Amino acid sequence: MSSNNGTDVTWTLEDLSPYNYIPSRTVGYIFIVLFTTSTLIHGVQLARYLMYWIIPTICLCGFLEILGWAGRLWSSYEVWLFTPFQMQITCTIMAPTPLLAASFIIFGTIIKRLGPSYSRLSPKWCPGILISSQDVISLVIQGVGGGIAASAETLEGANRGARIMLGGIIFQLVVIIAFIFVALEFSIRYMRNAPLASRAHLPIENGSASATRGVYTTKIGLMVYALIFSTTLLVIRAIYRTIELNNGWDGPIISDELLFNVLDGAMIVLAIYTINIAHPGLLLAEPDSQSRGKEVA
Repeated sequence: MSSNNGTDVTWTLEDLSPYNYIPSRTVGYIFIVLFTTSTLIHGVQLARYLMYWIIPTICLCGFLEILGWAGRLWSSYEVWLFTPFQMQITCTIMAPTPLLAASFIIFGTIIKRLGPSYSRLSPKWCPGILISSQDVISLVIQGVGGGIAASAETLEGANRGARIMLGGIIFQLVVIIAFIFVALEFSIRYMRNAPLASRAHLPIENGSASATRGVYTTKIGLMVYALIFSTTLLVIRAIYRTIELNNGWDGPIISDELLFNVLDGAMIVLAIYTINIAHPGLLLAEPDSQSRGKEVA
């Protein structure tokens, strides 16, 4: 309680909280357990299928989510501290970026299986171009914004950092949309058997020199549906974070815990577990190499 012009003012923990609420301790523990479990499973799967690109992509996403939710859990005990708030906002914003990179790698493998002649981007350059543009640029922008917000001593300074982070989220959303269009064009061309004229001669992976169209197997179909589902979740989450950051640290969206838990936390949980279940090591492995865990990307 403090005095202001002779009037007693009572401060609650919610008034001192940068969230404008006290994060749920139970929810924090639940998400930490969920992300830790998925990340550990991915560690086992990458060792089983020798897919080491999962470490800097999906596992990195899980690690950042664990840090982010650890920050929220910390806040549930000491809500007045700004450090755990900045820790969670920075980590949870950056975490899905490497997960999206995994989608690009998986899509590149699908292109190699079904036919590079149907894709405007080659299976070699598709993941590289999308990852370098999305991961590097987006992470740099979000990291710079997070650093400015974390070191800010005023709400105005923190909001300036939030606007920079917003730029990174918007850029990420643009790349996701571009990815969707590239994948959609590839799917339409494959279904219509309409290869690009300049690429019609390109063979499929591990096929004969004359084989330019791969077989759309049940496993490939499951991987495609999983990729569509996880990408949709990432789009929903990116739209939510765009609206959230656009309102600033004191906006109504960032002050709603349920929205964050559902539209950020739950979306990434579903996306990362989708790849656990519909794993590329199982669904995209070559028939004669699945038993020995040959890398598929």
